[in-house]
Amino acid sequence: MRDPMIRHDLPANRWRSSSYSADNGGQCVEIQTVDAGDIAVGDSKDRTRGAFVFTPASWSSFLHHLKTDAG
Repeated sequence: MRDPMIRHDLPANRWRSSSYSADNGGQCVEIQTVDAGDIAVGDSKDRTRGAFVFTPASWSSFLHHLKTDAG
């Protein structure tokens, strides 16, 4: 499994807000699927900073830990 990388060349029209983000004027976490099914995660307030890109397995593991540790 590789470490996350940062990408800056992602299409603006493919971002979608996290299902956990409130409708608060565009200040949320956004995700999009990129090459080979990898998941890009970015900040809607400042897309110029790029987005972290994770493998599907890393993203699934991260979400699993959020769900189990938050309860």
